[in-house]
Amino acid sequence: MTSIGKAFDPSTVLLAKHAQHVVLVHFPIALFITGVAFDWAGMWTKRKALAEAAYYNLLIAALSTLPVVATGLLAWQFQLEGQRLKGILLLHLVMGGASTVLICAVWWLHFRARRRGLAVPGYLRRLECVAVLAVGLTGHLGGFLSGVSGG
Repeated sequence: MTSIGKAFDPSTVLLAKHAQHVVLVHFPIALFITGVAFDWAGMWTKRKALAEAAYYNLLIAALSTLPVVATGLLAWQFQLEGQRLKGILLLHLVMGGASTVLICAVWWLHFRARRRGLAVPGYLRRLECVAVLAVGLTGHLGGFLSGVSGG
């Protein structure tokens, strides 16, 4: 098979040892940051439509963390054969776990307030900021590991 044929062969994409994580990780990052931006814009403008857009972006971001975590763990097992992690890779794993928990916590707090018909808690804005920073740092470390950020 020619190199062009390999590029379009579904088995090359679907069976690559790590490609799924590298591709999928962009969804929760973008959805979460966009959700937070919509949430803040909704808060400042008092527009309910922006708050709705925020909620659904945060929901899908939280759901999309599941395949990202799974493919990250599979990449560790396939590429590194489950060897002990250290350095930047270990920090990326820890920050990825923390980011996942924070993304899900932000969505859960929105869900709980929405279900009870209450305003979101005041500390949620600070938690969103911490979560965006954690997601950004996790993404930076992942980019460094993949060679995108000068690695």
